[in-house]
This record gives sequence, C-alpha cells and structure tokens, in this order.
Amino acid sequence: MSVFVDHHPAEPERTLMGVEQSPDTDRDAVAPGIPPARPAPRASTARAANAFTQLAQIMQESGLLRRRYGYYWTKLIAVPIAFTAGILAFWFIGDSWWQMFTAAAFAVLFTQTAFLGHDAAHRQIFRSGKWNDWISLILANLFVGLSYGWWQHKHTRHHANPNKEGTDPDIELPVIAFTPAQTARPRSAVSRWLIAHQGGFFFPLLLLEGLSLHASSVRRVFARERVNRRWVEIAFLLVRLGGYLTLVFLVLSPGKAAVFLTVQLGVFGFYMGASFAPNHKGMPIVPATLKLDFLTRQAMMSRNVRGNRFLDVAMGGLNYQIEHHLFPSMPRPHLRRAAPLIADYCRAHQVPYTVTGLFESYAIVLQYINRVGLGERDPFSCPLIAQRQSI
Repeated sequence: MSVFVDHHPAEPERTLMGVEQSPDTDRDAVAPGIPPARPAPRASTARAANAFTQLAQIMQESGLLRRRYGYYWTKLIAVPIAFTAGILAFWFIGDSWWQMFTAAAFAVLFTQTAFLGHDAAHRQIFRSGKWNDWISLILANLFVGLSYGWWQHKHTRHHANPNKEGTDPDIELPVIAFTPAQTARPRSAVSRWLIAHQGGFFFPLLLLEGLSLHASSVRRVFARERVNRRWVEIAFLLVRLGGYLTLVFLVLSPGKAAVFLTVQLGVFGFYMGASFAPNHKGMPIVPATLKLDFLTRQAMMSRNVRGNRFLDVAMGGLNYQIEHHLFPSMPRPHLRRAAPLIADYCRAHQVPYTVTGLFESYAIVLQYINRVGLGERDPFSCPLIAQRQSI
C-alpha cells in the first residue's frame, strides 16, 4: 500500500498498494460482443479509458478527492481515548459475568479501528504515503492485532481483480466454494457435505473469522515471504496479543476469561465478516482470461448497500463499495456524496451499478453460495460472458 494518491484526469489511477492501475490497464480489453480471443479495437479501449478519465475529472472538480483532515484527526485522537476508557472499565468491573458485555464492546471497538486502518491503507487520510503506512501499522498491529503486511498482500490482489478466478484471494477460501470449479475439487466426504450445505454454515462460520484473522496475521509475519517492517510488525503484534491476553487472565478467572475471549472473538469476526460479505459475494465471477476496462471491472463486480448515516458508520463506508473500488483514496465521508454522481454516470455509459438493502444483500449471498454448493454450473450468469457466448 505505497502508492495510493489522489486522482488527476491527466494521470493514470494509482489505486493499489504498489500496483499502478490505469483506466486502460487491460490493454487487450474486449468490448461486449467480441470473442475474448480476439484483440479489441483501439477505439473501444480508448473509449473505455476515456470514460473513466471523465468520471475521475468529475470527482476531482467536485472536490470529492480532497483530504478530510479534521474528520480523520478526530477519529485518530478518539482511538486511544476509547481504548483507554475500555481498559479502565474492564479493570474496574473486575471478575464478573457482566464483562461479556465489555467483550462485545471491545469487538465493536476493534472493528471500527480496523475500518480506520483500512482508510489509512488506501491513502484516504494523509498525502504522505509514509504517514499512512505508519498509521495503518499502528492501528492494525498495535490496536487490533492484525498484520498490516498480511492485509496489504491480500487486499492488493483483490482490488486489482475483484471476483476474478485465480487472482482474487477473497474468492479462494478453504471452507467456502464460490465457483463450480471449486465445488468440483477432490474433497473428503465430510468436506463435500459441508460444501453442499455451505449456505447454512456461512454466518456461523463468521464467528470464527476473528480467530482466523489473528492466526493469518501471525503466520504471515513469521513466513519466509518478504514483509516490510517485519520486526516492527512482530513487536506490535506481541505487545497487542500478549498484553491483551495477560490483561484478560489477570482480571478474570480462567473460566470467565475463556468465555470473554470467545464472545469477543466471535462478535469481532462476525462484525468484520458481515461488513465485507455484501460487497462482492453473489456478484459476477469472471474467468481469468476475461479482460475488462477499469470502470466496468470495478463497478460490475461490486455491490452497494443502501442505508442511512448510521449504516455508513456501522459498515465503515464499505457499503459504498463501487465508489471505493473506483476511487480507493477518496475519503470515507465523501463516498455518500459521490454515490449518486457515479450511479448516474454508470447508467449513462451502460455500466452495471448495483444497489440493494443490507438484508437483501445477505439473502443474495446465501442464495448464491447455496446454489454453488449444490453443484449448479452457472449460479450467476455474468452478462458479458453470456453476451459473448451467444455470438
């Protein structure tokens, strides 16, 4: 996450951590109606690139890409204050079953802090890449107990190719199948049964997501792959995870401590998973060979969730997923204003723009993974693929 910068109409969009993304990154992108094996005419690619450039200019001229220092400094100051208040409350409540409510409160606090770290990682807070990196590192590793390097490695690939087979790690999960090819992989009898009933297990599995996030973070910082500031990450994680466990077992009896951690990790994982699940799950999944222009690739694979300002806060702005994928460095408070402008622009250029309610989005996700688990060959028909197959 080192090159997120503001958009400028005359420059390529730099949206991904260490990966420059231009509107015409897919140089051999094909227009609808042309078989994938054939190169697209230069005019088609140029029109697609120009469409995004025009949209970026609209966002720039609307002031929606300007930094919101007051908004973010307020949040950054609030984080240590909230953590201090939470720790003091935990200490004074003592060895009591009432601490289970404290556990849920900590889970919400950790999730909201993770959302703020997500904003910093996408260069929404400061112009300086170094400042954003360090804020992300402190918030993620030291306050939440997640590895910034692990998230960076995973999230970069997701943003570059959302819902693209073989490249998007968010649709390559060990316990959920998102494509017929994943369902058809050799598995044990128990795994096949679980996949066939995965719709029923989806939300219960989110209760384990918190533990999985911590485990993946620790595994990443000790892996052989390159991790920037590895020893800083390890030190922060040791302080956060070790200090947190020490505090919990110092204040609570072993039984209450175990239940406390179960509640906190369960709510944290469920909250995180339920915030990210509506964004892309159940939207078109495209093969690795399909080339799309930047505007279509990001808008068609994403879903917005309709709601009020409370939902904006609760989901950390992730309910404006289309806007976020098109302009990752756009500050969170500007996403709500940008949404109607981008929706109108997409409709004018015949680019899919999907908006649903929150519970409707969950129903779509469950229906989709159920159909995949039951072995349907085409659980979601991508309009571009269907159009090309008809030729």
